[in-house]
Amino acid sequence: MCATVTDFVGRETELSHLAVLFNDARLVTVIGPGGVGKTSVSLRAAADATGCYPDGVWVVELSGLRDPELLPNTIASRLGLPGQDVRPQVEVVLDHLRDRHMLLILDTCEHLIDACAGLTEAILREAPRVTLLVTSRQPLDVSGEHTFPVNPLPPQDAIELFTLRARGATPGFEVTGATRPAVAGICQRLDGIPLAIELAAVQLRRYSLPELASRLDSHFAMNAEGEGGAIPRHQTIRRTIEWSYDLCSPMERSLWQRLSVFAGRVDLAAIEEVCAESDPERAEVLAALFSLIDKSVVLREPGADDRYRLLDTIREFGAEQLTASAEVEARWRGRHFHRYLRMAEGFRDNFASDEQMERYKALHDEHPNIQAALAYTLEAPDGDRGLVRQGVALVNALALYWMISGLMREGGYWLGKALARFPERGPERGAILVTRGLLRSFAGDAAGSIADCREAIVIAEEIGDPWISARAHVHMNLSLTFSGDHEQSAAVGAEARRRVTENGDRVGLLMLLTQMGHLHQLAGRLDEAVATCNEGLALLGEGSAERWLQSYLLIVSSFALFQMPGRESDCSAYATRALCTKAELGDIAGIAYALETLGWLAIRAGRPARCAWLLGAADPLWTLVGSRFGGTALLEEVHQQCIGAASAAIGQSRFQRLWDLGAGLPVDDVVSAAVADADELAGA
Repeated sequence: MCATVTDFVGRETELSHLAVLFNDARLVTVIGPGGVGKTSVSLRAAADATGCYPDGVWVVELSGLRDPELLPNTIASRLGLPGQDVRPQVEVVLDHLRDRHMLLILDTCEHLIDACAGLTEAILREAPRVTLLVTSRQPLDVSGEHTFPVNPLPPQDAIELFTLRARGATPGFEVTGATRPAVAGICQRLDGIPLAIELAAVQLRRYSLPELASRLDSHFAMNAEGEGGAIPRHQTIRRTIEWSYDLCSPMERSLWQRLSVFAGRVDLAAIEEVCAESDPERAEVLAALFSLIDKSVVLREPGADDRYRLLDTIREFGAEQLTASAEVEARWRGRHFHRYLRMAEGFRDNFASDEQMERYKALHDEHPNIQAALAYTLEAPDGDRGLVRQGVALVNALALYWMISGLMREGGYWLGKALARFPERGPERGAILVTRGLLRSFAGDAAGSIADCREAIVIAEEIGDPWISARAHVHMNLSLTFSGDHEQSAAVGAEARRRVTENGDRVGLLMLLTQMGHLHQLAGRLDEAVATCNEGLALLGEGSAERWLQSYLLIVSSFALFQMPGRESDCSAYATRALCTKAELGDIAGIAYALETLGWLAIRAGRPARCAWLLGAADPLWTLVGSRFGGTALLEEVHQQCIGAASAAIGQSRFQRLWDLGAGLPVDDVVSAAVADADELAGA
């Protein structure tokens, strides 16, 4: 669950009605103006209903998403679905939801209304036990939708919320018989809208209660003069935000605008880097930030790493002020972009180092801002070629991030936008094709990857770029292996090794060694497979904290060692290390590979029960990935042989029970039992 916006006050009637709707309707759209509390009410109602949904309550926050085409990708990522499936992401999402009994919340949909409407219709049609809860400023207007308006707070609840916020501003504040009329008048003036009440209450730090009431009356009366003497309710929050903005100092207003370039939550380091252009200004920015927190303009979410955010309505207002000057907007959006370019390049340049996971997690935490930076540059007008080139630099620097995170489809989406802007042969197109060739290979599109790599090689030869050519050979080697052309893959691999060695490309060589180890073990050259993987492990160094490449080197080695009589102990050690690392990464395909290997070892060691639940645990992970072993016939044959042997040893009925047990328990529980070399699952 995401954090609520306010202290939760009242709403008993709304919660009661939503509880009834959850029983009778499959699509409930909570509607209302900005700041009225749609998200708070929805999350509280969902929390109350959690026990009714065996497969859980899932919240997908959409406020930071700007491109409707990425809606299925965003939901898939939130549901933990990997990106290796070759099908369109909407099909992957629907297939995952089809047999599940869960509540799916799509929070803040008004800017993606058509995309959300189309997807919810598909979910209603294909997933009969999924209930959808949507928050939006307007209905989706689809068949089966039940709209539920969240109204402003009634007078007593509004006064209670004002009192809570006022105490935060002036400790000891109480509503008395003498002050109640003024508080009630303020809440009435603000139409009982929670966000407006919060913004007003915190001003008690600088004004007395009578002064606050008087200034609000003056501000609203002045703005109503040109509107027939009255302000519609949906304008109340706008007028309150304008009033709060006018009360800010020049530096606070400037920071409000600058913060609007961020999407989602950010930490203090991001704010300092983007919003302060010098060390002296950093102190001013921090002072303004904490003042905006005191004014409830910026929300701070405490935790291990405090993070800050603007509510959508407040961010939209800041963005409007920022865009009043194209030069000012370009300045701050440019600083925002360059922060994420530096982060991406730092991850790329330190990919095979001990800093890999720390840098990866930092990028992953900032994913909405990466999307915003890519949209700003890759969707720039045709005349701004330089800005588009910057976007190309960012999307290419993120190549290995897309791969590790499983967001190959999203990466491919941005790369497709970049390619469309560079149809001519040149360095930009060549680099984009290399990156897309890598992602297509891992996403299961071997033919598309090979086509991209071949075009990239032609471009590289024309422009004389050895790096593009070398990496294209590396990625084509993997795709040829996946497509089953082992002879051609070996030839391309030899050429790739020559080229990455000449370029001093350590990461490219490590990737290639992993791939060649896999090719050797598929071709039955087991000693070469183990030797090649050991070369990669040695290149990383003993005690390396690099995770991604090391774990795949271990998995490939374990496959080869399994096929070598007398090497079962080494095989088990490698597979167990790989499983621990893949679990840390959250790499679903990698976890499945390691569980399979340990299952095969179990049946060979005469432990059929262990084999049954290990293979059972791997099965749903393969379903998420899209195919078992990427369709590799040799590994599938071993898998089927182990199933047959284990079933024969313990009987089909017991085998199926253990298989289902492994498939049904949380992955973390299965991993713990597998690493502990247990014969039985603790959850049995």
